[in-house]
Amino acid sequence: MTDFYRPEAGESAPPVPTGPALCDGTDMRLVHNMFLFAYGEVPGLIRGTPAGDTARAEFVGRWIDDWDASLHTHHETEDLLLWDRLEQRAPACALHVGQMRVHHAKVAELLGATAPLLAEWRRTAGRDAGEQAAVAYDALLDVLKVHLRREVVEVIPVAERVITGAEWEELGRHGMDGIPRDRLLIQLGYVISSSPPDLVAGFRRQIPLPVRLLYTLTGRRQFERQFQELFPGRPVPRT
Repeated sequence: MTDFYRPEAGESAPPVPTGPALCDGTDMRLVHNMFLFAYGEVPGLIRGTPAGDTARAEFVGRWIDDWDASLHTHHETEDLLLWDRLEQRAPACALHVGQMRVHHAKVAELLGATAPLLAEWRRTAGRDAGEQAAVAYDALLDVLKVHLRREVVEVIPVAERVITGAEWEELGRHGMDGIPRDRLLIQLGYVISSSPPDLVAGFRRQIPLPVRLLYTLTGRRQFERQFQELFPGRPVPRT
Protein backbone atom coordinates (compact mmCIF):
# COMPACT_ATOMS: atom_id res chain seq x y z
CA MET A 1 0.00 0.00 0.00
CA THR A 2 2.85 2.45 0.71
CA ASP A 3 3.90 2.31 -3.00
CA PHE A 4 0.56 3.96 -3.75
CA TYR A 5 1.93 7.25 -2.41
CA ARG A 6 4.13 8.27 -5.30
CA PRO A 7 3.79 11.21 -7.70
CA GLU A 8 2.52 10.51 -11.18
CA ALA A 9 3.75 12.00 -14.43
CA GLY A 10 3.10 15.71 -14.69
CA GLU A 11 2.55 16.24 -10.98
CA SER A 12 4.81 18.54 -8.96
CA ALA A 13 5.30 19.02 -5.23
CA PRO A 14 5.91 22.31 -3.43
CA PRO A 15 9.33 23.00 -1.90
CA VAL A 16 9.70 21.59 1.59
CA PRO A 17 10.86 24.24 4.08
CA THR A 18 14.25 23.65 5.63
CA GLY A 19 14.69 22.79 9.26
CA PRO A 20 13.78 19.92 11.53
CA ALA A 21 10.45 18.14 11.45
CA LEU A 22 8.02 19.56 14.00
CA CYS A 23 5.46 16.77 13.73
CA ASP A 24 5.18 13.27 12.28
CA GLY A 25 2.56 13.00 9.56
CA THR A 26 2.93 9.25 9.08
CA ASP A 27 -0.44 8.63 10.68
CA MET A 28 -2.10 10.38 7.74
CA ARG A 29 -1.08 7.45 5.56
CA LEU A 30 -2.83 5.06 7.92
CA VAL A 31 -6.02 7.11 7.90
CA HIS A 32 -5.94 7.38 4.12
CA ASN A 33 -5.27 3.65 3.74
CA MET A 34 -8.34 3.01 5.88
CA PHE A 35 -10.54 5.15 3.64
CA LEU A 36 -9.07 3.61 0.50
CA PHE A 37 -9.86 0.13 1.80
CA ALA A 38 -13.40 1.02 2.84
CA TYR A 39 -14.39 2.87 -0.33
CA GLY A 40 -12.61 0.29 -2.44
CA GLU A 41 -15.05 -2.28 -1.04
CA VAL A 42 -18.23 -0.20 -1.19
CA PRO A 43 -19.26 -0.68 -4.85
CA GLY A 44 -18.72 -4.45 -4.65
CA LEU A 45 -20.67 -4.75 -1.41
CA ILE A 46 -23.60 -2.93 -2.96
CA ARG A 47 -23.53 -4.91 -6.18
CA GLY A 48 -23.06 -8.17 -4.26
CA THR A 49 -26.22 -7.71 -2.18
CA PRO A 50 -29.09 -9.81 -3.56
CA ALA A 51 -31.94 -7.77 -4.98
CA GLY A 52 -34.74 -7.48 -2.45
CA ASP A 53 -32.58 -8.41 0.55
CA THR A 54 -33.45 -5.33 2.57
CA ALA A 55 -31.85 -6.64 5.75
CA ARG A 56 -28.48 -7.00 4.04
CA ALA A 57 -28.89 -3.67 2.24
CA GLU A 58 -29.61 -1.93 5.54
CA PHE A 59 -26.59 -3.52 7.22
CA VAL A 60 -24.21 -2.69 4.38
CA GLY A 61 -25.80 0.71 3.89
CA ARG A 62 -25.36 1.62 7.54
CA TRP A 63 -21.67 0.67 7.28
CA ILE A 64 -21.26 2.86 4.22
CA ASP A 65 -23.13 5.74 5.84
CA ASP A 66 -20.76 5.55 8.82
CA TRP A 67 -17.78 5.87 6.48
CA ASP A 68 -19.37 8.82 4.72
CA ALA A 69 -19.77 10.55 8.09
CA SER A 70 -16.18 9.77 9.07
CA LEU A 71 -14.83 11.05 5.76
CA HIS A 72 -16.78 14.28 6.22
CA THR A 73 -15.34 14.67 9.73
CA HIS A 74 -11.81 14.00 8.47
CA HIS A 75 -12.08 16.66 5.78
CA GLU A 76 -13.81 19.12 8.09
CA THR A 77 -10.88 18.80 10.52
CA GLU A 78 -8.37 19.66 7.80
CA ASP A 79 -10.53 22.54 6.57
CA LEU A 80 -10.69 24.04 10.04
CA LEU A 81 -7.23 23.35 11.42
CA LEU A 82 -4.73 22.70 8.62
CA TRP A 83 -5.14 24.59 5.36
CA ASP A 84 -4.97 28.17 6.67
CA ARG A 85 -1.90 27.40 8.76
CA LEU A 86 -0.12 25.86 5.79
CA GLU A 87 -0.90 28.79 3.51
CA GLN A 88 0.30 31.31 6.09
CA ARG A 89 3.48 29.52 7.09
CA ALA A 90 4.48 27.99 3.74
CA PRO A 91 3.23 30.36 1.01
CA ALA A 92 4.95 28.27 -1.67
CA CYS A 93 2.48 25.50 -0.77
CA ALA A 94 -0.57 27.70 -1.34
CA LEU A 95 -1.29 26.35 -4.83
CA HIS A 96 -1.27 22.79 -3.59
CA VAL A 97 -3.43 23.70 -0.59
CA GLY A 98 -5.83 25.27 -3.07
CA GLN A 99 -5.97 21.96 -4.92
CA MET A 100 -6.75 20.18 -1.65
CA ARG A 101 -9.62 22.58 -1.03
CA VAL A 102 -10.97 21.90 -4.51
CA HIS A 103 -10.71 18.15 -3.91
CA HIS A 104 -12.61 18.50 -0.63
CA ALA A 105 -15.35 20.48 -2.33
CA LYS A 106 -15.67 17.78 -5.01
CA VAL A 107 -15.82 15.03 -2.39
CA ALA A 108 -18.54 16.96 -0.53
CA GLU A 109 -20.47 17.33 -3.77
CA LEU A 110 -20.20 13.61 -4.49
CA LEU A 111 -21.19 12.67 -0.94
CA GLY A 112 -24.25 14.86 -1.38
CA ALA A 113 -25.09 12.97 -4.56
CA THR A 114 -24.56 9.52 -3.05
CA ALA A 115 -26.66 10.15 0.07
CA PRO A 116 -30.15 9.91 -1.50
CA LEU A 117 -29.08 7.03 -3.73
CA LEU A 118 -27.75 5.10 -0.75
CA ALA A 119 -30.90 5.84 1.26
CA GLU A 120 -33.13 4.56 -1.55
CA TRP A 121 -31.09 1.39 -1.92
CA ARG A 122 -31.11 0.77 1.86
CA ARG A 123 -34.89 1.07 1.80
CA THR A 124 -35.64 -1.09 -1.24
CA ALA A 125 -32.55 -3.20 -2.02
CA GLY A 126 -33.62 -2.73 -5.64
CA ARG A 127 -31.20 -3.78 -8.35
CA ASP A 128 -31.46 -0.50 -10.27
CA ALA A 129 -31.16 1.57 -7.10
CA GLY A 130 -28.11 -0.45 -6.09
CA GLU A 131 -26.40 0.04 -9.43
CA GLN A 132 -27.01 3.78 -9.32
CA ALA A 133 -25.50 3.95 -5.83
CA ALA A 134 -22.54 1.76 -6.83
CA VAL A 135 -21.79 3.94 -9.87
CA ALA A 136 -21.89 7.04 -7.65
CA TYR A 137 -19.41 5.46 -5.24
CA ASP A 138 -17.19 4.44 -8.14
CA ALA A 139 -16.96 8.14 -9.00
CA LEU A 140 -16.21 9.05 -5.38
CA LEU A 141 -13.45 6.46 -5.20
CA ASP A 142 -11.84 7.85 -8.34
CA VAL A 143 -11.58 11.28 -6.71
CA LEU A 144 -10.35 9.87 -3.40
CA LYS A 145 -7.57 7.92 -5.09
CA VAL A 146 -6.20 11.17 -6.47
CA HIS A 147 -6.83 13.35 -3.43
CA LEU A 148 -5.59 11.00 -0.72
CA ARG A 149 -2.44 10.17 -2.66
CA ARG A 150 -1.54 13.75 -3.55
CA GLU A 151 -2.18 15.03 -0.04
CA VAL A 152 0.35 12.59 1.39
CA VAL A 153 2.91 13.09 -1.39
CA GLU A 154 2.69 16.86 -1.80
CA VAL A 155 1.25 18.43 1.35
CA ILE A 156 2.22 16.32 4.35
CA PRO A 157 6.01 16.80 3.87
CA VAL A 158 5.44 20.57 4.13
CA ALA A 159 3.09 20.17 7.09
CA GLU A 160 5.75 18.24 8.97
CA ARG A 161 8.01 21.30 8.80
CA VAL A 162 5.54 24.02 9.74
CA ILE A 163 2.84 22.38 11.92
CA THR A 164 3.83 21.81 15.53
CA GLY A 165 3.39 18.53 17.32
CA ALA A 166 0.71 20.07 19.54
CA GLU A 167 -1.18 21.34 16.50
CA TRP A 168 -0.96 17.96 14.79
CA GLU A 169 -2.32 16.31 17.92
CA GLU A 170 -5.14 18.87 17.89
CA LEU A 171 -6.11 17.65 14.43
CA GLY A 172 -6.20 14.09 15.70
CA ARG A 173 -8.33 14.96 18.72
CA HIS A 174 -10.77 16.99 16.66
CA GLY A 175 -11.17 14.13 14.19
CA MET A 176 -11.71 11.53 16.90
CA ASP A 177 -14.10 13.72 18.88
CA GLY A 178 -16.34 13.91 15.83
CA ILE A 179 -16.78 10.13 15.65
CA PRO A 180 -19.06 8.29 18.12
CA ARG A 181 -17.04 6.15 20.51
CA ASP A 182 -18.60 2.84 19.47
CA ARG A 183 -17.83 3.53 15.82
CA LEU A 184 -14.36 4.82 16.64
CA LEU A 185 -13.33 1.52 18.25
CA ILE A 186 -14.43 -0.48 15.22
CA GLN A 187 -12.67 1.92 12.86
CA LEU A 188 -9.49 1.44 14.87
CA GLY A 189 -9.59 -2.14 13.64
CA TYR A 190 -9.72 -0.94 10.04
CA VAL A 191 -6.81 1.45 10.63
CA ILE A 192 -4.69 -1.40 11.94
CA SER A 193 -5.75 -3.96 9.34
CA SER A 194 -5.45 -1.79 6.22
CA SER A 195 -1.79 -0.73 6.55
CA PRO A 196 1.56 -2.57 6.56
CA PRO A 197 2.85 -3.70 9.98
CA ASP A 198 5.79 -1.28 9.92
CA LEU A 199 3.42 1.69 9.70
CA VAL A 200 1.04 0.26 12.27
CA ALA A 201 3.76 -0.38 14.87
CA GLY A 202 4.43 3.30 15.48
CA PHE A 203 0.73 4.10 15.45
CA ARG A 204 0.00 1.52 18.14
CA ARG A 205 2.42 3.23 20.50
CA GLN A 206 0.56 6.52 20.08
CA ILE A 207 -2.87 5.12 20.96
CA PRO A 208 -3.85 6.34 24.45
CA LEU A 209 -3.84 3.54 27.00
CA PRO A 210 -7.60 3.81 27.79
CA VAL A 211 -8.40 3.45 24.08
CA ARG A 212 -6.06 0.47 23.75
CA LEU A 213 -7.77 -1.20 26.71
CA LEU A 214 -11.23 -0.53 25.32
CA TYR A 215 -10.23 -1.95 21.96
CA THR A 216 -8.79 -5.06 23.59
CA LEU A 217 -11.87 -5.56 25.75
CA THR A 218 -14.64 -4.77 23.25
CA GLY A 219 -13.47 -3.08 20.07
CA ARG A 220 -11.58 -6.00 18.56
CA ARG A 221 -14.57 -8.34 18.91
CA GLN A 222 -16.87 -5.70 17.41
CA PHE A 223 -14.52 -5.22 14.46
CA GLU A 224 -14.13 -8.96 13.87
CA ARG A 225 -17.88 -9.58 14.07
CA GLN A 226 -18.61 -6.78 11.63
CA PHE A 227 -15.86 -7.86 9.24
CA GLN A 228 -17.15 -11.45 9.20
CA GLU A 229 -20.68 -10.28 8.43
CA LEU A 230 -19.54 -7.90 5.71
CA PHE A 231 -17.11 -10.30 4.06
CA PRO A 232 -18.28 -13.87 4.76
CA GLY A 233 -15.59 -16.43 4.00
CA ARG A 234 -12.78 -13.89 3.98
CA PRO A 235 -10.09 -14.31 6.70
CA VAL A 236 -10.48 -11.74 9.45
CA PRO A 237 -7.33 -9.61 9.75
CA ARG A 238 -5.41 -9.83 13.01
CA THR A 239 -5.53 -6.56 14.92
